[in-house]
Amino acid sequence: MRRRGVTVLVGALLTALLSIGVLGAPIPYVVLGPGPTVDTLGKENGKEVIQVTGRETSTSAGQLRLTTVGVQPTVKLRSAIQGWFSDDEAVVPRELVYPPGESREQVEERNAEDFKVSQTSAETAALRELGYQVRVVVKTVAADGPAAGALRPGDVVTSVDGEPVPLAARLTELIRAKPAGTALKIGYTRDGAAATAEVTSREQDGRPRIGVEIEQQQPHPFTLNIDLEDIGGPSAGLMFALGIVDKLTPADLTGGKIIAGTGTIDDSGRVGPIGGIAQKLVGAKEAGAVAFLVPAANCAEAVRNPQPGLPLLKVGSLDEALTALDALRAGGQATRC
Repeated sequence: MRRRGVTVLVGALLTALLSIGVLGAPIPYVVLGPGPTVDTLGKENGKEVIQVTGRETSTSAGQLRLTTVGVQPTVKLRSAIQGWFSDDEAVVPRELVYPPGESREQVEERNAEDFKVSQTSAETAALRELGYQVRVVVKTVAADGPAAGALRPGDVVTSVDGEPVPLAARLTELIRAKPAGTALKIGYTRDGAAATAEVTSREQDGRPRIGVEIEQQQPHPFTLNIDLEDIGGPSAGLMFALGIVDKLTPADLTGGKIIAGTGTIDDSGRVGPIGGIAQKLVGAKEAGAVAFLVPAANCAEAVRNPQPGLPLLKVGSLDEALTALDALRAGGQATRC
């Protein structure tokens, strides 16, 4: 009996030690949780998030808070189990955040680049909303390309076959919309005078091209800068754009309330979907938000993960977001998810 008791005790001890080892072992998952929120109208680390010089800006009584997702990159079984039972966290396969073949540093570098692009697109969309139009300017013309002799550096491209070219991306779309070898009527201005040139596209790298390099310009009589560190990815675009519009117009878009949101934005002001909407809703609620701007494509997921007392406002564009904020200020009903 004594030997048997010792055996049972040793077995229990070994089982406990093995359990501790298993629970402490890393697993190929990451835990997603609510990340920090930032008021795009306020300061972060003592500096204005949106900085404007050369023009007077307005102040707001409320806040426009971008939301983020926190990622726990190294997960042990114990943390994963806690995450699975948490209402605020999600446990997902590691490759969804860190694709195979890419290091954590490479992913973070890409996220940082996406963040910069989101700032640029937010600025473009917001300034277009305020009436500062984009110019699509010819930067270089290939000497042996289709546009040689027809277009020059400095020409502002205005149309293709009568279709307006408000953005650089639209010029590319219009050229690629017709097969290589198509004669295109390119509208442009040179030294302020409007003209039209016929340019026949040519296939290059498998796509129709006209042999020009272009750049997008948006003249405005002030400087604009977004200064925010330690955040990555493209999902802050919408809230940056709203913050810029708020600062450069007299109206307080917030109506004195804390409004949170998320969403990518492109140069034309279209709002795109993002990841981690459930965790961002939790972060918004904790920050005291009274409404949340949700990209239209994320509405179904947001509805499945509601936060009590936090209305979900559906937006597909910058214009729709501004309309939703107008309705909130007026005490009306904005479009819900």
